[in-house]
Amino acid sequence: MRILGVASASAALALGVAGNALACNIKDFSAAATCDGNGKGIITVTDIDASAKEATVTVFLERNGADDHQVGSAQKVTGSKDGATVSFAEDWAPKAEYRIHVSVPNIVDKDISPNLVTKDEACATKSESPSPSASPAPSESASDTPSDSATPSDSESSAAPATPGDNQPSAAAGESNLAETGANSNTPMIAGIAGAFVIVGGGAVFFGMRRRGPSPA
Repeated sequence: MRILGVASASAALALGVAGNALACNIKDFSAAATCDGNGKGIITVTDIDASAKEATVTVFLERNGADDHQVGSAQKVTGSKDGATVSFAEDWAPKAEYRIHVSVPNIVDKDISPNLVTKDEACATKSESPSPSASPAPSESASDTPSDSATPSDSESSAAPATPGDNQPSAAAGESNLAETGANSNTPMIAGIAGAFVIVGGGAVFFGMRRRGPSPA
C-alpha cells in the first residue's frame, strides 16, 4: 500500500508539473515593432501557448508613463507551439513606448513586461518611382521643313531674263541687218563715182566751148 501511495503521489506531481508547463501564462507572449513591405510600421504580438488558449491582445501608446491612446482595436489570437501572431498597423516613431495587455479568461490578465520600445529609426516609406515621361514628339528639323529661300519669290521670277524664242531675232541678227543697210554698204562709193563723172563731164563741156570761141552775132 505504501508503494502504491508513493507511486500515486509521484504521478500526481508529474501531472501537475506537466499541467503547469502546458498552462497559458504571460511569458508565452512577446511583441516587436517592425516594418511591412510598403515601409509602414506594424506591431506584432506572438503567442506560443501550447495549450491553445484564446487570448485578447490590446496595444496602447505610452506617453509620460500613462496611456496616450489605444492602437487600433483589440484582437484575438489562439496560441500554438509553433507560435501564432497578430499584427497592429502603427506608424511608430523612433523610441516610442507601447504597453501590450494580454487577457485569457481566468488564466492571464497582465501586460507583457517590459513595455515595447521601438527602434532608433522609423520605417522609411518607399518613394514612388517616377512615371516615365512621355517622349516629346520630334520637331520638324530645318532640313525637313522647306526653306523660303528654296522657292524663288515673284519678284525674283519676274526679274529673271526671258529666254529668246525661235521666232525672235537675236541681237546678232539685228546688228547684221543694220550693217547691210547702213555705213558698211557700197552706196557712198557709187555716189562718189557718179559725182566725179558729173564734174568731169562739166569740165569737158566747158573746155569745148572755149575752143569753139564765141558764136557769131
